Amino acid sequence: MMRLLAVSAAVALSSCAGYQLGGVKPASLARIKTIQVPMFGNDTQHPRAEAIATSAVASALAQDGTYRISNLDKADAVLEGRIRRIDYLQIRGERLDTLRPQELQNTVTLSWTLKDAKDPTKVLANGNAVGHSQFFVDANLQTSRNNALSDALERAADSLVSKLANGY
Repeated sequence: MMRLLAVSAAVALSSCAGYQLGGVKPASLARIKTIQVPMFGNDTQHPRAEAIATSAVASALAQDGTYRISNLDKADAVLEGRIRRIDYLQIRGERLDTLRPQELQNTVTLSWTLKDAKDPTKVLANGNAVGHSQFFVDANLQTSRNNALSDALERAADSLVSKLANGY
């Protein structure tokens, strides 16, 4: 009886072997605790897109919680980014005029580099992040595009932070 109880306790306690609490950062970023996020660059003609992208990445980092956001003198690393492209694709056209869009998809491409704060020539990680969003064409196309852009940038920021925090 005692042996059965010991075996069942061992099985119950070992069933969660392999799980760990806390972050699972990539090994190359294990010592990084704080990140500074300066204003992103913008290679597009969209006004204020760099401010929206910077805000989206800072919010995604804060929400994830793996890294803290800091100023340059206290940061372990600096995350530099640039908006490379904003593309629009027609998803659905008008029933009688297929060249007139009814629904569009925008795709935002960010490039980013994580550099050591003490030695800016040392690149810790880099990559691209892509975000998509869809919107309907209505009377005010500019407002629709702006709203969809912030949504696509948030999705790209989530992808970027996932790569930094989890390695994928």
